[in-house]
Amino acid sequence: MIAIAHLITGLERGGAEHMLAQLVARMDRDRFRSVVISLTDAGPMAAVIAESGIPVHALNVRRGMSVLGAVPRLRRTLREFRPDILQTWLYHADMLGLAAHQLGFAPHLLWNVRCTDSLGANAPRRLLAWCSGRPDAVVVNSLAGQQFHAGLGYHPRRWMMLPNGFDTDALRPDPERRHRFRAEFGWDDAVVAVALPARYHPQKDHATFVAAAAKLAARLPSARFVLLGSGCDAANSALAGLIDQNGLGERVMLLGERHDLHALYPAFDIVTLSSAYGEGFPMVLGEAMSCGVPCVATDVGDAAEIIGETGAIAPPRDATALTAAWERIAMLTGEERTALETGARARIVAHFGLAGIVARYEALYEDIVADRREG
Repeated sequence: MIAIAHLITGLERGGAEHMLAQLVARMDRDRFRSVVISLTDAGPMAAVIAESGIPVHALNVRRGMSVLGAVPRLRRTLREFRPDILQTWLYHADMLGLAAHQLGFAPHLLWNVRCTDSLGANAPRRLLAWCSGRPDAVVVNSLAGQQFHAGLGYHPRRWMMLPNGFDTDALRPDPERRHRFRAEFGWDDAVVAVALPARYHPQKDHATFVAAAAKLAARLPSARFVLLGSGCDAANSALAGLIDQNGLGERVMLLGERHDLHALYPAFDIVTLSSAYGEGFPMVLGEAMSCGVPCVATDVGDAAEIIGETGAIAPPRDATALTAAWERIAMLTGEERTALETGARARIVAHFGLAGIVARYEALYEDIVADRREG
């Protein structure tokens, strides 16, 4: 049996954390033994992981502390677990994992890179680029992420592309939920609902979304807009002011952070991502498409690769192009729209199904361990 310790920077709700939770829950427990270690505290995803029967430990490194200060605590956890592989997720975990590997706490090290040009991590990235030949492999979840990090000087012994996977049994079209939530929101069948599921952050570029919404609202009276995510609520005066300045008023619904997105997706006609930078493999696109919802996204990260011909792509920071992409989908005939919805789900099932992605992780882990045993 192969023992894998997953070290991640934190366990808040996010794409990397969600993928990690799905991975450890679905791996074959007759062949693999897993533990998850949070560099910071036990965030909300810790409970999700623990519910699947996977042990979770928190090193409780506080903001401003050096990650190297956690080496003794990590050593104690790894000595107890005795991993064959230390798999790290996100930059600060990569740094701590490198130190642990160099000190002999785990025979194999894999990094997992989950973003492209994110801001605020330049110093760690420079160090990681310099040391990137030391892990057995660097896993990326997007081609854009691989290209970006190669440009920074990452030079691993092996790149491994493993995209995010989606549980298409749980994420699926649901006419009953669509009817129930649209009735709750006060929408009839004529309403074209465009949703942006993203935390309020400059990366997500809510300003471009709102500007595009104002343009579509002027052309399509039936259009309604929904913002979901941390900070997307009435308490955000900057966002509320932006909506008012664009004359959108009650045509925008602020739902804040929701933990039932899988149930909400079918209520929307278009799910969009207006990000300006920094995306790798956005989870929300695959989730919405699994539910048969066409997506429109800016050309950031691997969005175009995910959507293919089943939605639309617009340049970043271009409200006019984003509006035009929404309008093209909104104006489809019923037959054309059904074909697009069916194609969106079929694309995720064919290329990004969770079972297939988990199997690829398992094959990588077996290959890494086999290389050492043969050597």
